[in-house]
Amino acid sequence: MNRLNSSSLLLDHIAGSEVDFSSHGLGIVHFGVGAFHRAHQAVYTHDVLEKHGGDWRIFGVSLQSTHAADQLNAQDGMYTLAIRGGGETSYRIIKSIAHVEAASQGKKRIYEMLAAPRTRIVSMTVTEKAYGIVRDTGRVDPAHPAIKHDLENPEDPIGILGFLVKGLKERKELGLKPYTVLCCDNLPQNGDLVQSGILDFVNRLGEPELIDWIEAHGAFPNTMVDRITPAMQPELLKEVSSVIGHNDTMPVETEPFSQWVIEDHFSDGRPQWEEAGVSFTKDVAPYEEMKLRMLNGAHSLIAYVGFLCGKKYVRDVMADERMARLVDEHILAAAKTLKPLGNIDLDAYRRELIERFRNPSIAHETFQIAMDGSQKMPQRIFAPAADALSRGLSIEPFAFATATWIRFCAGIHENGERYDIIDPRGEELVSTFKCGKQSTLTICEAFFEIPDLFPAVLANDSIWKAETAKWLDMFICEGVLTVLQHATD
Repeated sequence: MNRLNSSSLLLDHIAGSEVDFSSHGLGIVHFGVGAFHRAHQAVYTHDVLEKHGGDWRIFGVSLQSTHAADQLNAQDGMYTLAIRGGGETSYRIIKSIAHVEAASQGKKRIYEMLAAPRTRIVSMTVTEKAYGIVRDTGRVDPAHPAIKHDLENPEDPIGILGFLVKGLKERKELGLKPYTVLCCDNLPQNGDLVQSGILDFVNRLGEPELIDWIEAHGAFPNTMVDRITPAMQPELLKEVSSVIGHNDTMPVETEPFSQWVIEDHFSDGRPQWEEAGVSFTKDVAPYEEMKLRMLNGAHSLIAYVGFLCGKKYVRDVMADERMARLVDEHILAAAKTLKPLGNIDLDAYRRELIERFRNPSIAHETFQIAMDGSQKMPQRIFAPAADALSRGLSIEPFAFATATWIRFCAGIHENGERYDIIDPRGEELVSTFKCGKQSTLTICEAFFEIPDLFPAVLANDSIWKAETAKWLDMFICEGVLTVLQHATD
């Protein structure tokens, strides 16, 4: 597996491998070569190439910044993965990325790769907000900037759906098989959602034959991904450089735990990812729901409570026993909304999550997790809340988490210090909080009326609204620390 402990400082030993990765051809195009992809999908692919070879190296695409392309290409696509756990750190050199292209510097080679016969999978980690798909309908949002541009300029796309559709259209015209579209973002039924969005996009372009071809031959597997990967801290650059003996400008740190569950439906083959620990299944939904509600839901609670209390990292939140108890209670409540999952012990999973959140070696910022709440809260908090309400279970943990998020959307600390709301609907959220400021109930009412956010079963339920308003009122009138005392008592 090419693992090394921090005691080894020999560059040639770390970077060395019995496998000549450059001898393997390209087979995957990946949009979004950020830290998570480099700690997750790229690692699984590296392991398969090291064990079995094959033409599955990754051609990365950066839709926004040029940084990843400039830095990774200068290192021949290689970078260091620092794995922190149990008080120790191990280091690996990952070599599965062959090249990264920045769309802002030219799109010709991206188009060529999407249309190339050797490209058999196009995967992506571009965050929820990049797709421009309305979750409830599966249709694209024509007002989304990238969708609007790409519908008007389909031959010169800037957004992920535009690139995918252009590539699929060219492959159809060339008589090739479609590539498998492999979404790896935290979206419920992500493959189905992206397929619906692409078909609606193509329909708006007036291409019925392309729709028929995609429906007949395309593949959009659903996936579930899991590995806690914080944003890179400057200290990591110095640490890695001292260990490997030269500068690495693109290292990634992560935890030992990693999970990838994929629906086994591909249009033109795939790597032997199961040899690297990937689980293939006919139905990803139960695994996805478990992760979204138990892990991601708790992460959102940690982010908003922690940030409002001045806790910079997840580990800081979990070091406060009151907050840790609150997080554990939330995970327990989320688990009760799930259907039994035959081969998964939910209580063992809960305990494992707590330990992962406590990991003192992982510097995962609460503010980073708090970003894009309008895109995350519906599946992480509102969906289990709706299920709990319909089944007569306690809704209090979910109302509490919702109140913390609404309080966060005020954009101001209790001491008057302001902070930015980084969210595609950020201005709308801040203005909604201000417009409803006559009382906490009117603030809640205003949030529940925001289009395409809360499910109707919650937005129209008086008990849910009263419970959320109760906690929000306490946050505003008594302060976060006092509320925590109440909550844990």
